[in-house]
Amino acid sequence: MEWLRAAACMGEDPELFFPVGTTGPALREAAAAKRVCARCPVRVECLSYALGTAQTSGVWGGTGEEERAELLRTARYEATRSLARTEVGRTEPFPTASAGQLV
Repeated sequence: MEWLRAAACMGEDPELFFPVGTTGPALREAAAAKRVCARCPVRVECLSYALGTAQTSGVWGGTGEEERAELLRTARYEATRSLARTEVGRTEPFPTASAGQLV
């Protein structure tokens, strides 16, 4: 986690990035944390770490909990879809049918 040394959040109050609740002050804290992330030079690395380690709470890489959950759902869907279209050992996807064609 060498990238952490360059993170814009270093020196910020860690509690800002882990708001309690989903309304009122928690929404304001999450927005403030995301503003810090917006100016961070290692935002991509942070988000990648959060997704790779399944961080389920807090603001990471400019994303909140629900945003990361959606990214993970989308990634799993795309991976499943890709596997379904590819045979084991095959390097090209299965051909798709054009209008009026059977494959």
